[in-house]
Amino acid sequence: MSAPAPADTAELVASSLRLIVELQDPSGAYPASPTFSAYRGYSWFRDGAFIADAASAGGEPASAEAFFDWCARVVVAERGRIEAIVAAADTDAPVADDRMLPTRFTLDGAIGDDEWWDFQLDGYGTWIWALGDHLARVGGDGARWADAVGLCVDYLASSWRRPCFDWWEEHVEQVHGSTLGCIAAGLRAAAAMPALDDDRRALAALTAELVLAELRAGMVIDGHLTKWVGDPRVDGSLASLVGPIGLIDGDDPLAVATLERIETELTVDGGVHRFLGDTFYGGGQWPLLTCMLGLGWLAAGRRERAEQLLAWAASTRTADGLMPEQVDAHLLDPAFRQEWLDRWGPVATPLLWSHAMLVRLAAALGAEVAR
Repeated sequence: MSAPAPADTAELVASSLRLIVELQDPSGAYPASPTFSAYRGYSWFRDGAFIADAASAGGEPASAEAFFDWCARVVVAERGRIEAIVAAADTDAPVADDRMLPTRFTLDGAIGDDEWWDFQLDGYGTWIWALGDHLARVGGDGARWADAVGLCVDYLASSWRRPCFDWWEEHVEQVHGSTLGCIAAGLRAAAAMPALDDDRRALAALTAELVLAELRAGMVIDGHLTKWVGDPRVDGSLASLVGPIGLIDGDDPLAVATLERIETELTVDGGVHRFLGDTFYGGGQWPLLTCMLGLGWLAAGRRERAEQLLAWAASTRTADGLMPEQVDAHLLDPAFRQEWLDRWGPVATPLLWSHAMLVRLAAALGAEVAR
């Protein structure tokens, strides 16, 4: 049995959960960051799914379900676009990238009118994964969300092979390991959802296995998952496929090798970088990725390492108890930091996703979240 978390870390976990609930929009959307210039007023399916998962695991199921309701309304409102995308995918003229579903929406569920790197597929799998994990915790057949889940199954089954932007809004020309993992996890969750019709469940199950086979066949070098096909680098986001997503079992040699590679390639003094070559705000260390690595190691049986990573993530909080998107104690390319400060201002603080991953790792370690 490990020692209890320090009191200040326990309080940060509790305050993080309160912040998530307090900042949730009445629509159910989670704002990515309430003050950061480039994120303000928007909610991402991906970020929000991880936030909802943390709320569910931390004892706030109503908050998680409000977010799933928001996702479902957004998806159902895009039914016509999804049906057109699916129909075109079966022809020689699939729709252009700018007609695919966007990665983020305004808090009221509308498509924003400012320019963004929008075509990302991962979020449409991630929210279904988070919903499936939530239903496993609290029970239920998912009927409330089945229509939207079915539309997402059709969308992902028709489009998963397409290159798109990654989690970081970069490299639209690639098919990304983390993206495929999120899609496969979401489709697996859909296949297990009793409220979904039999044809959709069968499509989800078949496509999930195809995606996972592609991930294992095309994105493994030296025994570890890679950023994309032919690139030997890892991305910090790959840890999520072990924990919390659990697509790759913690005792699978592929999981262990991937986590070890993230440690050696991207981790410095306990904090995890996104990827080698990162220049965003100089390429700092991300608390949320550090917590994901902790969740991965916990799944692999290395509890002590998970506790160390939780402590590092907690140490990044500000004097006001707010967690940033990244910190600059160790930058991969400091020359780029000022460019981003001039463009968007200080690093996003708070970033709800950072707070969420702290809660999620603490909950996985067995912490009681006092709200």
